[in-house]
Amino acid sequence: MINFQSDYLEGCHPKILDKLIDTNFQQTSGYGNDEYSKSAIQKIKKACKREDIDVHFLVGGTQTNSIVIAAILRPHQGVVSAISGHIATHEAGAIEATGHQVLTLPSEDGKIQAKQVKELYDEHWNNPMHESVVQPGMVYISNPTENGTLYSKAELESLSEVCRRLGLPLFLDGARLGYALTSPNNDLTLEDIASLCDVFYIGGTKCGALFGEAVVICSDSLKRDFRYIMKQRGGILAKGRLLGVQFDVLFEENLYYEICGSAVDYALKIKQAFEEKGIKLFGESFTNQQFPILTNRQLDYLGKKYGFEIWSKISENETIVRFCTSWATKKENVDALIDDIELM
Repeated sequence: MINFQSDYLEGCHPKILDKLIDTNFQQTSGYGNDEYSKSAIQKIKKACKREDIDVHFLVGGTQTNSIVIAAILRPHQGVVSAISGHIATHEAGAIEATGHQVLTLPSEDGKIQAKQVKELYDEHWNNPMHESVVQPGMVYISNPTENGTLYSKAELESLSEVCRRLGLPLFLDGARLGYALTSPNNDLTLEDIASLCDVFYIGGTKCGALFGEAVVICSDSLKRDFRYIMKQRGGILAKGRLLGVQFDVLFEENLYYEICGSAVDYALKIKQAFEEKGIKLFGESFTNQQFPILTNRQLDYLGKKYGFEIWSKISENETIVRFCTSWATKKENVDALIDDIELM
């Protein structure tokens, strides 16, 4: 079985594994105070072209989202998200478990617009009973979105401007950020994101690391006491150097962009194969996730040889599925899939 189900099926890039082995018997300070974590932080600051940011390492995406959101919101506030946002659909109520509501906005492509945020904000404050309703306290987006779509620089600028005018911190979930930044349709840089967001994270788990996410806090008002919240919620790893080593390697010699870029290239070849076969795709993804709409016959045909994720059944005979490439996807497996799509 050739598996395109997700982008965290493999372990880690060999360079990371080699570095972990080479440093295995070194004794270092714990809790992220080691030389490798400090080096990784400096590399991330350089990549963002910001010396004034704070960088913290956490183990996984759900942990990161819940800790960041809990650190920002006051008890009576909720977080604004697209209805398809990861925190609203795939985290088993992790945000609600912190005592905060996810305030969802309708979205056809996984993105939310500045106008929607302003309308939600005005609706709340114009409600004469607003003190009885959860107050919008921050905005959550992901790039790429759950549907593989991308925010343009203009869209992020508009969203950032509205959030800052309304006093709503803007948080960008970057679990797959490497695949966004290396997409041919992307016009954002890490520097842009660091300038336009109050906090974001650089995903490692889905982008070549064994595990780990790098939280980047850009707004001074959100920096204080963040490590207290991390500790309280079990987010500070005693052997923190295991995270530091991984990001130190990923941000050495452009590795992060190189391996994510290859995944996007393969995904777009798969996308082209489906299109040339006359198979429609759900949405317009130019990242490592592709969503063909398959008939039952096509589903059975490809399912005999390939693993993929069932996304949504849209009729008795049609299903949206997801094919996902990763930093470790092999060319021969992509070529085999393309050949089978052509023969389907």
